[in-house]
Amino acid sequence: MSATPSAPAPLRLDPPYLLFLGDVDEAGFAKTAFGLRDWAGDRCTGEYSLPGATVTTGLPMMTPAEAVKVGARSLVIGVANPGGIIPPHWIDALAEALEAGLDIASGMHVRLADDPRLSELAQRHGRRLVDIRTPPPGIPVANGRKRSGKRLLTVGTDCALGKKYTALAIARALAGRGIAADFRATGQTGIMVAGSGIPIDSVVADFIAGAAELLSPDAPQDHWDVIEGQGSLFHPSYSGVSLGLLHGSQPDVIVLCHQPGRTHTLGHAGYRLPSIEEVVEMALKLGARTNPAIRCAGVALNTSALTEDTATVLMGAERDRLGLPVADPIRGGPEFDALIDECLRE
Repeated sequence: MSATPSAPAPLRLDPPYLLFLGDVDEAGFAKTAFGLRDWAGDRCTGEYSLPGATVTTGLPMMTPAEAVKVGARSLVIGVANPGGIIPPHWIDALAEALEAGLDIASGMHVRLADDPRLSELAQRHGRRLVDIRTPPPGIPVANGRKRSGKRLLTVGTDCALGKKYTALAIARALAGRGIAADFRATGQTGIMVAGSGIPIDSVVADFIAGAAELLSPDAPQDHWDVIEGQGSLFHPSYSGVSLGLLHGSQPDVIVLCHQPGRTHTLGHAGYRLPSIEEVVEMALKLGARTNPAIRCAGVALNTSALTEDTATVLMGAERDRLGLPVADPIRGGPEFDALIDECLRE
């Protein structure tokens, strides 16, 4: 018999980080950089981008050599583009980082070590190439067995609109109430923030649900695993990842994430977003396959583009319309307290 796979080992990255933005011109594709800025800001020293980039985290702009002078030890690729590719015209900048004395960490699907130039430079300068999207070995096929403990999964109307932020905020809020809770990372940014996790979208399809089971094992009955969602059940590219994660997580509770004003799928202008109600209905129907007691605790809105007054009015209107708590987890406040209360309702 093969050994039972163990929980993912902690990831070791050497901070502080210089965040590399490439030549990104769409904020949604720089979610790794924004996630690290917002949830690991004490480990970020600046940003570095190429001509043509129109996205900024607001951190000081600096070259790799300048970053090393102020203590940076790693360059982190802060981009999560379609396909997880490293364009050829980025290689000079990444080589510059290695030559300046920085390790490179990447959450892309393409492996850093597969580039001969980067591999040779890393070896010559004694630097590390860290590929975050490397699943642990021995992931089992899901067995569907009901596990002890409580689980919450964030689901969304689209990708890159707040599922990670919502999960992190909920895990922090639960801990603030004295409740045992762990954030379970399933994407490259979450793994960098948490220090461990499984990159679900890099797992072979047959093993996605098994990876989710491995990520949230049996736990005490009062312990919560707050699992970072991925993609969307309605996404033309990533729905398979979302479904496997839903089945394997066996969530007792889902929180639906949405960005007001977004009308079409990110990167797929021909596909209109489903409504909040459609996604909740689909998630509950499909999730009931492995947990018949699944329920939706409420809605998390990403209102970062709205004024506080506009956001408050919108959240109130959506709460009345949906009959569920509606909050922006980053704004917090009584709306978010009500959402946490509903998550904990027996």
